[in-house]
Amino acid sequence: MPRLEARGPNQVWSWDITYLKSPVRGIYYYLYLVIDVWSRKLVQWDVHETESADLAAALIAAACRDEGVRRDQLTLHADNGGPMKGATLVATLQVLGVIPSFSRPSVSDDNPFSESVFRTAKYRPEFPKGAFESLEAARAWVAWFVNWYNTEHRHSGICFVTPAERHEGRD
Repeated sequence: MPRLEARGPNQVWSWDITYLKSPVRGIYYYLYLVIDVWSRKLVQWDVHETESADLAAALIAAACRDEGVRRDQLTLHADNGGPMKGATLVATLQVLGVIPSFSRPSVSDDNPFSESVFRTAKYRPEFPKGAFESLEAARAWVAWFVNWYNTEHRHSGICFVTPAERHEGRD
């Protein structure tokens, strides 16, 4: 795998999906999350009841629109999950001019930025001890977390400034 390097915002993003427990045993909500590797800003997220390439494509298209990403500006890194390699997402990336990048097969730590954010979220004291009461409750908690992470969390990987400060050049 070629080494990806970002020297500014919106050059390399990492994204992944993690499980959030629902009130029904064995049923989960799925947190889709996109992080800018350079600034560590969480640029887009959503929580759904299913995993799918269609939902992933909509997420990435919205992130590119909201961040003003131009063709051939961005490399998007992901693991080898089904939604990450699904035809709808691959076609969306081609239309947007986003360069896809994937983890090496059977290598569990090739997507460290996304995995680190999930760990930070799940170890926050505010994270529910059991399950989220509803999809709306999960979305509300993630909205709170993303705001905290981007605007209050002083990130050790970027010299203890917030991701928003770094992303906006205020560091």
